[in-house]
Amino acid sequence: MPGSDEKSPVTIRRAVVGDASTLAELGASTFTETFAEANTPEDFAAYMAASFGEAIQRAELEDASATVFLAERDGEAVGYIMVREGRAPGCVAVEDALEIARLYARKATLGTGVGSTLMQHALAEAAGRGKDAVWLGVWEHNARAIRFYEEWDFHPAGTQPFLLGTDLQTDLVMVRRIARES
Repeated sequence: MPGSDEKSPVTIRRAVVGDASTLAELGASTFTETFAEANTPEDFAAYMAASFGEAIQRAELEDASATVFLAERDGEAVGYIMVREGRAPGCVAVEDALEIARLYARKATLGTGVGSTLMQHALAEAAGRGKDAVWLGVWEHNARAIRFYEEWDFHPAGTQPFLLGTDLQTDLVMVRRIARES
């Protein structure tokens, strides 16, 4: 049995349509923990209404171009990652790349391996699909996330716009090549 200062392992499973309400709550709560204070209440509320809700997450789970993996610890949902097939921005400069559209972990779990476990899973997924690279967008003012991605060998490739309500923000586009086995 783990000691009081040890964390139980994080397990990853593919999310199914029945997880829509869990993902809606998890996405909304983690996005709020991370970004609410840095944005106006009006813009934040508009973005939340358009991005999180059981019907919205159900549609994402039914989208063939997106795959969501749920991280659980002791039976509780503690984070998730969404990878998506599709055209990457031109600055990515790699023909066959997989997007990490979301990587969210509950604030209470930051630094406990949830994000790392999700990232390892996404990189393995990209390699398994034969991708040349993975890419993501991260808010230019989210220094903690940028450091995390840099620790995983992501490098800035350019920028792209991100609309939060009526506030046009800038995301850094970061890319990591996938190593090929010989």
